[in-house]
Amino acid sequence: MVILSWSIIREFSKVHPDAAKALRDWYLAVRKADWRSLADVRGFANSVDYVGNFRYVFNIRGNRYRLIAAIVFSARTVYIKFIGTHQEYDLIDAKTVEYNEP
Repeated sequence: MVILSWSIIREFSKVHPDAAKALRDWYLAVRKADWRSLADVRGFANSVDYVGNFRYVFNIRGNRYRLIAAIVFSARTVYIKFIGTHQEYDLIDAKTVEYNEP
């Protein structure tokens, strides 16, 4: 899969260094994946949730962090829309959140 963008993970990892390894592992595994459906994504991460609007929520580092990605299966592309703590996730709308450069 093509993932947009590594810079989002890199910047988040600077603020939350304890998430860096888990995010890097997620990135490398997703880059090698060939997802064609939610079933394929669930094979990768059983705890992934589909929340609508092409958005999927991944638990990172034992559910300490959440990553929301829009996945376009036909284009084999994953767009990172949000990475945050579980508490930050509770404050946003997963269906509409967009990543904003800091």
